[in-house]
Amino acid sequence: MDTTPTARHTGPTRRRMLGTALALGAVAPLGLARAASAAPAPASPTASASPTAPASPARLTLPAPTGPFPVGMVPLHLRDESRLDPNARPGKYRELMATVWYPARYASADADAYPLAPWMTDGALKAFLDDAGFPLPLSLAPLTAGHRGAPVHRAGRPLPVVLYSHGAGSHRADHTIVVQELASHGFAVVTVDHTHDGFTEFPDGTVVTRDGVAPGLYPRDYAADLLFLLDRVVDLANGRNPDVDGRTLPTGLLGGLDARNIGACGWSKGGTATALAMVADRRIRAGLSMDGPMASNPAITTDIDRPFMMMTADFARAVNPYAETFWGHLRGWRLDIQATGAMHSSYGDNMTLIPQAGRLLGMTEQQIQSQVGTLDPDRGVRIQQAYPRAFFDLHLRGRHCGNLLDGPSKAFPEVVYHP
Repeated sequence: MDTTPTARHTGPTRRRMLGTALALGAVAPLGLARAASAAPAPASPTASASPTAPASPARLTLPAPTGPFPVGMVPLHLRDESRLDPNARPGKYRELMATVWYPARYASADADAYPLAPWMTDGALKAFLDDAGFPLPLSLAPLTAGHRGAPVHRAGRPLPVVLYSHGAGSHRADHTIVVQELASHGFAVVTVDHTHDGFTEFPDGTVVTRDGVAPGLYPRDYAADLLFLLDRVVDLANGRNPDVDGRTLPTGLLGGLDARNIGACGWSKGGTATALAMVADRRIRAGLSMDGPMASNPAITTDIDRPFMMMTADFARAVNPYAETFWGHLRGWRLDIQATGAMHSSYGDNMTLIPQAGRLLGMTEQQIQSQVGTLDPDRGVRIQQAYPRAFFDLHLRGRHCGNLLDGPSKAFPEVVYHP
């Protein structure tokens, strides 16, 4: 099967659903907007509140990570001088924006001295909303838990690393819930925008989308980006700054990553790319696919002898022969789970953003469920936080945290384990 550059759509596109969420929040009545989130919005350390100040729309929010560490982050501008970009002007090398997320240092309130990073940069977010048909104010977008540029927490050993790949037409912030959860528990997570198949903004303000792109990007192109990112992790581990512009990196990042202890994960097309990258490079010790179609050209029929976990929904093995074929070539530790009531778009930040925004305007539960599935949003968030962390704890750090990966769990009765 010659897979098209984009994942199969079973309804509104993911970027349109998230754009709708932000748009609904932006037009909500002021009084309702203040109660938009089930979790408190993170506050900037430099912000001051006045008890007499007039009410103003609150941001949509992301759930706080549960780990013991504050979270730091820093963007990277990268250039792959081994690849010309067929979607850019002739002779131009492929350029990517990435972000490194990591546990930040406690001492002297280091993390709190650095501002919280927005979910997306203004330029990328504006393009995202314009594409969704909602050219609205950017002030409603959520903040993350990541303190930009905060020093890295170092505990005598380098940090295990997880690479992240987004889905077709998306962006590297799409699974911030998962990413900052891992970082708060001591992982470094490196996310990447797959330029020309989503929404990305470069340091000079240039915004690149997928509009009018040809020939487009296939899972193998995503995988090539991941392999390039893997080499940049090695650079950081060896004390080399890979940022094209030579920007100063947070204290403790250079030499702070473990290049011998790397995993990868991705959603949709990014899940397929994760598998392809594992086939191509044994340095990736463990892989996680969040509802990846597992269809490529050629099909993935190479055996993988390292741990792999599938979190499925629309592309479950029972309905997707490519996933079933891929499963049959997993020769190491493997696990296939499915949350009852989840759909393809249930994995990711929209699991919390869309319900928040929909309830502001009185959308019915049925209308919200048509976009994120019947899985309870709070439970969906907990699943996204718990299972990836348990998987990478086990296979990158050798920590068996309870029996979550061993079989059906009383803590998550909605999660089905497929043999």
